[in-house]
Amino acid sequence: MTIPSLRCRMLCWLYEGILLFGVGFTVLLLLVVLGIMLQTLMNGTLLILVIFVVFGVYCAWFWAKGQTLAMKTWHIRVVDARGESITQTRALGRYCLSYLWFLPPLVLLSPFQLGIAAMLLGVAVWVVLWALLSLLHPQKQFWHDALAGTQLVLCDT
Repeated sequence: MTIPSLRCRMLCWLYEGILLFGVGFTVLLLLVVLGIMLQTLMNGTLLILVIFVVFGVYCAWFWAKGQTLAMKTWHIRVVDARGESITQTRALGRYCLSYLWFLPPLVLLSPFQLGIAAMLLGVAVWVVLWALLSLLHPQKQFWHDALAGTQLVLCDT
């Protein structure tokens, strides 16, 4: 099994983010159409939870099948340590662990009450460092994959 390059993995990650933005926007649009948006906005935590669950369903569903649309575009597949398809449970675990891309800087910077630009810069710096840390992994995998018992590999289709 061939491991995708860091550049390939990060471009796939960026494309996935664009797709998830579309998924999130669609969910918000559906909430507006259903007339729930005002009630949901009253409780921002509920809105975040709804998006978290929707993204989790999206990721777990497609990862258990092997690929999301972005992964298909970049010919990347998620598999377990033996190279086999992952289960829904492992996919959910991988999804939760993928928040290591964002949560550490948000938690560390939140007590400082920084503006949105400073928070985004902190997250961006962390994302770059987290991606570069994958180069220290023996198989050059992202660390959330190592923790989840999964790996990204190149595939034919």
